[in-house]
Amino acid sequence: MSHVGVPRGTVRKRRSLALLTAGVLTIPVLAGCSSGGEETARGVPQDIAPAARETVADGSTVNWAVDALPATFNAFQADADSATTRITGALLPTLFPMDRTGQPKLNPDYLESAKVIEREPKQVVLYKLNQQAVWSDGREIGAPDFVAQWRALRGKDSAFWTARNAGYERIEKIERGADDLQVRVTFSKPYADWRALFSPLYPKEITGSPDAFNDGARTTLKNTAGPFVLRSVSKSKGTVTLARNPRWWGDRAKLDTLVFRAVAAKDRTQALADGTVDVADIDAATADRITLARRDRGNNGQPLNHGPGSEITPAQALRSWAQAHGSDEDVAEIAQAARERNRKAVVAYAAEQKALRDFAVRKSLEPAYTQLALNGESGPLADDRVRRAVARALDREELARTVLGPLGLPAKPLGSHLVLAGQPGYKDGSGALGEQNTKEAQALLADAGWTRGGAAEPPKDTKAGSEAEKKDGKDGKDGKDGKDAEADAEKKTTDDAEADKDSTDKADKDSADNEAAAERKKADQASADRDSEDSAASRDEGLYIVGDDNKPGAPAPATVGSASAVHVLAPARTAAVQGTALLRQAGLLGEDGAVAATDKQPGGAAGAYAPVGTAAPAPAAAKGQLGKDGKTLTLRFVLPSGPGSQSLRSVGDKIAVMLEKIGIGTEITKVPDESYFKDHIASGAYDLALYSWPATAYPATDGRPIYAKPEPATDGSLLVEQNYTRVGTDHIDQLFDKAAAELDEKAARELMKQADARIWAAAGSIPLFQRPQLVAVDKKLANVGAFGFAAPRYQDIGFKNRQAAGSPADRKK
Repeated sequence: MSHVGVPRGTVRKRRSLALLTAGVLTIPVLAGCSSGGEETARGVPQDIAPAARETVADGSTVNWAVDALPATFNAFQADADSATTRITGALLPTLFPMDRTGQPKLNPDYLESAKVIEREPKQVVLYKLNQQAVWSDGREIGAPDFVAQWRALRGKDSAFWTARNAGYERIEKIERGADDLQVRVTFSKPYADWRALFSPLYPKEITGSPDAFNDGARTTLKNTAGPFVLRSVSKSKGTVTLARNPRWWGDRAKLDTLVFRAVAAKDRTQALADGTVDVADIDAATADRITLARRDRGNNGQPLNHGPGSEITPAQALRSWAQAHGSDEDVAEIAQAARERNRKAVVAYAAEQKALRDFAVRKSLEPAYTQLALNGESGPLADDRVRRAVARALDREELARTVLGPLGLPAKPLGSHLVLAGQPGYKDGSGALGEQNTKEAQALLADAGWTRGGAAEPPKDTKAGSEAEKKDGKDGKDGKDGKDAEADAEKKTTDDAEADKDSTDKADKDSADNEAAAERKKADQASADRDSEDSAASRDEGLYIVGDDNKPGAPAPATVGSASAVHVLAPARTAAVQGTALLRQAGLLGEDGAVAATDKQPGGAAGAYAPVGTAAPAPAAAKGQLGKDGKTLTLRFVLPSGPGSQSLRSVGDKIAVMLEKIGIGTEITKVPDESYFKDHIASGAYDLALYSWPATAYPATDGRPIYAKPEPATDGSLLVEQNYTRVGTDHIDQLFDKAAAELDEKAARELMKQADARIWAAAGSIPLFQRPQLVAVDKKLANVGAFGFAAPRYQDIGFKNRQAAGSPADRKK
């Protein structure tokens, strides 16, 4: 399944041309910048139940779950997605697919050889094609197909709607070689990642005209050259059906048909149990259910100790029975209905668990990594000292353990932005930024001017009697703002206390009683004031605005037009018992959109993680939120809210706690998955965010637009390519450019290590961990599962021989 946090069409867009601008970053420490060799970090092996082809049966059908039907079959268009990549991989030539170590490997089904034959005066690559390679209409694959794709993607003809042209714009000409099976490509300037070109390769019938390229290839592919051909697309059924290619010259596909079926992440457990799909990317919860199903195989029909009804105690069961059979007819009717609903749920769950026994969970690490992005365009994170402080507050090992540990996968944090562990050239470059160190993070913040008392200080350019103060006076009760009201209250309390102290006719016990009564009265009044707001907020699907205590002088939440500003959300009142384990977040958005100071009360922040009015214990490590010029240091942390994003939210919660320890507050906002990138990440409406980038065998090309320095546009906005952190430097851009033109592989890798070190030092992107890859597979299937880096060999997938005839794969097809 595609996870939230990976930009749609990412792999294709990553190869678009980036823009170069001015600017230099001063790097304090660049440990690992240019010294030291490659680390021997081993990647996690793929888990696909490998089997020799002779042990795999011919025939049958496999149903493979995808998130949705592909928006297009043209992999070079902006809306190409993971389904596009998956399906075209079985239909079209990929000249250099990635192997299990993440390296590009020549595909002998299409190429006899491909190499650089000249470097001076210009780079020339000679492709020798497999003489048996033909399109499904019988025409040979040849130079005309290469020429048509080059012309469509080189960026000179705007009639072709393409998402990228990286590499193609460097080609000067393409010619026929000594015969029709040779293609000679001459480059105008050196290009190290030439193996990335012409994959997938489309027939000239598609790339030869804008109409066919822009529209025709979106809905169908009439001419293909893979082990399968496209048989049909059914929007009503949500399926794309492939059939064995009768003209395929390579190893004959084991399956008769391969069906890609659109199944939402939340529906995959049911789809697996129903036999609707045989292969599906799954989340940890579904993986747990499959593990439990296989464990329960030998329970001899005993009731399951998990699932619906398992939490009912014997006392509760007895009470339910008594109510269902009691004399009160109304109570009995309700109890009987509840018991019947529970019975049906138990039966359905048990049936699903029985069906899930036929599946295995195959797991590895996905060729993608999750990062914490820090938006450096404006606000506190525009200061590189604050970004570095955020980075050095993170315990990345703990974050990796949170996601990978429960799955039994190696929980080691990732040390590179450009290469994953197990790939050639991997080296941990995080030393350029420094290890986790709370004291040094605090020192960086202090150097940037953020102090414990800074939130109480007026802005340095604010004069007495300013318009801002006058406005606050009008808004506050009796012409006083929140601070004045609190000061008056404190003064009155002090005067009363002194009066009590001067009274000689009061006993110590009476004084203590009076103070206790005053505190109780104060707490009762505060609770009453907040009660209506707590009730209203708790109706919002169990969530409410954190810290919305409506004190005198407190600013109202900002609004944009008629819509309320982004709210900070917290668990409903039933979560109060878990208060000490949840985040303290009590910031409000001010009228100008800035974050107001945290509302402090004895014992913690009211409303931070319990119903408004409940005092929260303050962590010992945080004695107050940092501030500067009257504003608290609070960062907008945007996270997806969908059911498939639970692990991201767990990581986000831990990050918030880590930042709180150094005095940084976080305003967590959970938004719908479908708007996460478009409305927040891409638009820059965030300070902190978690999302992922896929692995690549071509970091000089694919990494360039992600870390390119943004260029100012004529309208004052920024052209960011895919650098959604808005953090970049000239030096980083120059290193990418040098690596892309360096034909010496070892030298190019050294340049990429230098670029990675400087990306670390800029602290716009903090790699956390490689993502887990969990795939549910019919246990009788071979050569399919968690592929890791490697591209699938679709022609080898099938059922083991002894299960060929009438295999469970045909249960409900």
